[in-house]
Amino acid sequence: MRSHAVRWLALWSLLLPLLVLSAYADSISLGSASGYAVLAGSTVTNTGSTVLTGSLGVSPGCALTGAGTMTVSGTTNLCNAAAAKAQKDLTAAYIQAQSLKSTGTLTGKDLGGMTLTTGVYSFATSAQLTGTLTLEGKPGALFVFQIGSTLTTGSASSVIFINSLTGKPMTDPNIFWQVGSSATLGTSTAFEGNILALTSITLNTSASITCGSALARNGAVTLQGNTITSCGGGTTAVPEPGTLVLLGSGLITIAGVARRRMRS
Repeated sequence: MRSHAVRWLALWSLLLPLLVLSAYADSISLGSASGYAVLAGSTVTNTGSTVLTGSLGVSPGCALTGAGTMTVSGTTNLCNAAAAKAQKDLTAAYIQAQSLKSTGTLTGKDLGGMTLTTGVYSFATSAQLTGTLTLEGKPGALFVFQIGSTLTTGSASSVIFINSLTGKPMTDPNIFWQVGSSATLGTSTAFEGNILALTSITLNTSASITCGSALARNGAVTLQGNTITSCGGGTTAVPEPGTLVLLGSGLITIAGVARRRMRS
């Protein structure tokens, strides 16, 4: 009987990691691109005083203009191995975000004035934000916006994350905007999240990204006196408490069965 108990425990030791991984199955990893505030495929162009908290990279292109009025807290990588690796990881994250199953279709709707809970939201074509978009969830909640073509925000628009446990605003590193062509943030937009654009990204004057990044796979990133603060986007999403309870109760059950078998 003791051998049966040992086999039960051995089986659970194999299943438990798989169950834990399934709890995180819908998280998105940016890999080495997670530390970049800005990553471009062809060039980065800047006018005005821009502050980047995080790294700056360009690959396979090498062009950077306006560096003299930029403050970059991290490393600047231009057409080197590090930038190439970051682009490779960005491509993988882009494909992962694009392939997630949509939990809500918002085609033809303006995101302004909406309050959305954690999920994957899709636009068949373009997406527009005019006003304020409120995202509500537990810390670490995953939000993915799958946009078929362009993302455009109006002047002074904003994205706000609200902690559903406290009702207070905070930042969330797991907000992703997968954009099928180009993204443009309007003047003084206060944005949040990681923009993963196939082509290019433009931030108009005084637009900012809090706890996020501007990551363009093939084209340019254009900056005009902006502030972008990377907070290591692509961290593992926090599992729901119910998942943790299920895992814990399963372990307790198996352990109880093993003890009874050992006694018999």
